[in-house]
Amino acid sequence: MNPLGERWTTDQVLALAPDEASRRAGGKLAAPGPWSGTGADDGAVWGLCKGSGRTPYQAVVDIKGPAFRCSCPSRKFPCKHALGLLLLWAGDAGAVAGGEPPQWAGEWLAGRRERPGGPGGAAAGSGAASRAPADPAAAERRAERRMRRIGAGATELEQRLEDLLQSGLASADRAGGGGSWDETAARMVDAQAPGLAARARELGSLVASGPDWPARLLEECALLHLLGRGFLGIEGLPAPLAATVRSRVGLTTEAAELLAGPDAATVRDRWLVLAQQDSDDGALTTRRIHLRGERTGRMALHLSFGGAHRPLDVALPPGLVLDADLAFYPGARPLRAALGERHAPAVPGPVPPGCGIDAALAAYGDALRDDPWLESWPVVLADVTPIPGRDGAGWQLADADGESALPLDPRCPGRTGLWQLAAISGGAPVTVFGECGHRGFLPLTVWDPAPVSL
Repeated sequence: MNPLGERWTTDQVLALAPDEASRRAGGKLAAPGPWSGTGADDGAVWGLCKGSGRTPYQAVVDIKGPAFRCSCPSRKFPCKHALGLLLLWAGDAGAVAGGEPPQWAGEWLAGRRERPGGPGGAAAGSGAASRAPADPAAAERRAERRMRRIGAGATELEQRLEDLLQSGLASADRAGGGGSWDETAARMVDAQAPGLAARARELGSLVASGPDWPARLLEECALLHLLGRGFLGIEGLPAPLAATVRSRVGLTTEAAELLAGPDAATVRDRWLVLAQQDSDDGALTTRRIHLRGERTGRMALHLSFGGAHRPLDVALPPGLVLDADLAFYPGARPLRAALGERHAPAVPGPVPPGCGIDAALAAYGDALRDDPWLESWPVVLADVTPIPGRDGAGWQLADADGESALPLDPRCPGRTGLWQLAAISGGAPVTVFGECGHRGFLPLTVWDPAPVSL
């Protein structure tokens, strides 16, 4: 192995940034000037970065995690110093020499690798350690009370939908738009059913939202009715579908239970990281990491959450391959997974094989058959060409033979991202990963030949 470890690409480093401001700030530190005491070995990079004070900031990155530590006061994770250090290491082979880590970096690295959450153990932040309740009987009583409260909420929601349909969809507009649905959503929160609350808010947002809003409102009402009836009759559902209904209303399974419970079952594979996305609602940061098994071909979605005092620790740039165990959450079409033991450091991977547009639509259709509330399904498209829209029409992705085309999701990245996709393509077919759903295709990563996040 290279004594300085497998070097990442600049795009892989930038994919770790929590926002655009961090990318720009990290880029300004990707030069030797502000750095001293830099070094790297086969698993880490470290250095001292000159700041505004007399004492330089100590930054160290465990590239096998990856995980980050910096003595700066930033709440962003990774901070601009860690990003700048990685960019310096990735961009200039001579800028960071090999060596042994200094004491301050070595102690942190050793502590990570000795505890269960470090490399070779369960992923940090995954909650793999057993957290059995102190009083199982009390926990069971709480669970039963919550089920009754959700059942009452679902019954109330069914009555609300019945009233709407009896009075006509136009009454939703006359009633003052989405305000009444916001009130209904608040009642679902009180019933401890966040999934039902989110769908109630969605109904409110559809009222008078465009020329075809009654049709879209009716579709969402039907899906919400199906979910409510599914929960009220959950005892008669097959186990996989019942698990899907529970997750859709907001009943979740702890990652610790998946990884260390009595029925724990993991899937080991070499998982190619297809995309990493961060979204921030002001109080909570959500990180979505899409993976696909090299041997199994299974798609997986790893979710992690962070806040001001809970940084996101799991970061996997697109293009890496991770030999690890995943435990899938139960459901009729399992996708979300918890990250378990890692058997080797992540290394750069190949361009993933993909399918055509017809096969992508078929994959989404198959998944929708199992989970009717599914918004989209992850797919890799091979040999597709982006076609800019004309005269106000939306963009499309076309198969190389021109026989099939797929509209791009209106939620696509802004015009900059779309033209970046077109520029990478240059009019030639490319490989693109994204989510195929009822709105169209949402591109997330394109290979040129290295992965580029959109």
